[in-house]
Amino acid sequence: MYAMSNSRVSSSEREAVQRLAPQPCTILETGLADNFLGDLVCKHLYDAGVLDMSRLVERLALTGAVLEEVLTFLRKDRRVEILGQAPGQTLRYGLTERGRAAARDALARSGYIGAAPFPVSAYRSLLKVQTIHHGRISAHDMHRSFGAMVLAQDMLDQLGVALNSGRAIMIYGPAGTGKTYVSSRLIRLFSESIWVPHAIAINEAVIEIFDPQVHRRLDDDQQQNNLLLNEGIDRRLLHCERPLIITGGELTMEQLDVRYDPFTRQYQAPLQLKASNGLFIIDDMGRQRMAPAELLNRWIVPMEEKRDFLNLGGGRHCELPFDLILVFSTNINPLELADEAFLRRIGYKLQFGYLKPEEYRRIWIQETERLGVPYDPQVLAYVLQELYGAENMPLVPCHPRDLLNMALDRQRYLGGSGPLSTRELEWAWRNYFVQLDFLG
Repeated sequence: MYAMSNSRVSSSEREAVQRLAPQPCTILETGLADNFLGDLVCKHLYDAGVLDMSRLVERLALTGAVLEEVLTFLRKDRRVEILGQAPGQTLRYGLTERGRAAARDALARSGYIGAAPFPVSAYRSLLKVQTIHHGRISAHDMHRSFGAMVLAQDMLDQLGVALNSGRAIMIYGPAGTGKTYVSSRLIRLFSESIWVPHAIAINEAVIEIFDPQVHRRLDDDQQQNNLLLNEGIDRRLLHCERPLIITGGELTMEQLDVRYDPFTRQYQAPLQLKASNGLFIIDDMGRQRMAPAELLNRWIVPMEEKRDFLNLGGGRHCELPFDLILVFSTNINPLELADEAFLRRIGYKLQFGYLKPEEYRRIWIQETERLGVPYDPQVLAYVLQELYGAENMPLVPCHPRDLLNMALDRQRYLGGSGPLSTRELEWAWRNYFVQLDFLG
């Protein structure tokens, strides 16, 4: 997962989320059943032994008012009892024998012990409010974000239009031409922050959404836990940057559907759900274990209808908005992955190619500056004419970085310093590319 910087949220966006998800002050306002919350509190008490109100607030991400209502309900049901006061005059709560039995029964049905989940009906609305398909990217935005990158203006404009379209994108071309590098940085164009639930509740099933490996939390004073704070945005939602998920040849079909672990009795969200309101890049398309057609067919309905159907097992399904930018990246001819009829469903196909000599020179100069190596135009001329020209090798964007680094490795090994020589670059060349001389 790649992080982006300078995330922000406008007052209008915050107000929209505030209206949709205000801090609940009663059980009814949480959108969850009292029995469901009662079971969750019992599981927390079973896990921790004894908890005071501040710890319950922290664990369940609910207000003190809501938890007071739940605890009153549990005490009447003789599942919870007061075990005196903690320092600071706060009451301490623990389970009765009846409560421990109820907690074991609840854990047998669901192993989830975490923050109170967000109801799926409200989550659908939240995804729509925070949509990434706002169509606000301009040519100025593209050139400001990628101005330092050696990329043709036509390609920048193609990318910008594609991102605004809301349709899937396929980026294809030879290996090393910058497909992954560029696509992974598209998230920088979407600097608005969003709110991500710890988990969502679909009837009795709880699916964890927040993933610290995917979602980068933002500092937000309004999200501080405070026992008496009954205002602000629902604390079951975490303030995060828009997510970016990149997956490659390791991707399996199982990762694209809800997974249930029978040992922990917990549900895990599919990758595309974790990427909601962000970018999901399938890199090395065609290198996965499943057939390309099988993987591509998984996206037909989401791409066309902007909704995804998740299988919860036992004949249960759930429909959720498919709100993300889906990017396929491959160095295989797209016509070998799918027929033309399917490729038409993917809105934009962008071809990344080899460099022109002037573009290669600009990248070479950028890399010498980054590495602190003096730029010598004669050395570059030697590389282009005597190495690339002699072997008819195409100019690839990743080559300057790799060749210069390898030449520096040799220089440091031999105890040298200063400008790189043609001999050092030729040595790097011979070690970088596969040599076929042994076949003769």
